[in-house]
Order: sequence, then C-alpha cells, then structure tokens
Amino acid sequence: MAKKEVKEWFSKAEKDLDEARFLFENRRPLEDVAYFVHQSIEKYLKGFLISNGWELEKIHDLVRLIREACRFDKSFEPFVPAMEKITDFYMESRYPIGYEVEYTPEEIEVAIKTADSIHELIKIKIALEG
Repeated sequence: MAKKEVKEWFSKAEKDLDEARFLFENRRPLEDVAYFVHQSIEKYLKGFLISNGWELEKIHDLVRLIREACRFDKSFEPFVPAMEKITDFYMESRYPIGYEVEYTPEEIEVAIKTADSIHELIKIKIALEG
C-alpha cells in the first residue's frame, strides 16, 4: 500500500465533504452539494481500494466502487442501495439529460450522512490494517 497516496485520496475526500456541508448549510444549489458528496465518497472508496492493492481505474460509478470494496470487506454491502442513488445524483448534476433535476434537502442530507458513515467505516478498517 502506498500510504502517502492513500492519505492524499482521503485528504481530498475530506475537503470535498467539507465543501458539500458548507454548500448545504448555506443553501447553495443542491445539485452542487450532490456533486461534492459524490466526489467525496468516490475518493474515500478509491483510497480504501488502493490501500488494499486495487489498481486505480478512472471510473465515477459508486455502485461499481462499493462492490469492489465489498470484495475486500463485506461491511460495505449495506451501502450499495445508497450508492445507486448518489451515482444518479452525480450523473444528473453533471450532464444534460433532458429533464430538470430535482433533489430534496432531505435526500441530500441523507447523502451527506452516508458519506460520513463511509468515512468512519474506512477509518476503522484502515486503522485495523495498519
């Protein structure tokens, strides 16, 4: 495991999650919050995967990333349904798909809490490994 690289992934993930919280608390557009939530989870998962010897792939699909994480640790399985929703948020916020995107504050708040939970789980897993 390249500890420096993993720390860099986690540092960027934390910055993205902090940005998501700031935007949410300051009532900025929810699609912007959704983008940063997605980015934080993507970076936490990639950091975890790299710490387990996974070769970096340039993908943004959180479902695929969480399933990869499940190959190393089944503790990630409960997050699969949430990753489906958050991946949809990301796709809808980044690409013109032909209809108006609507997020509720409640959905975004759940997504932020999910990112926090994944972060906490990964901290525990990395501490146990290291």
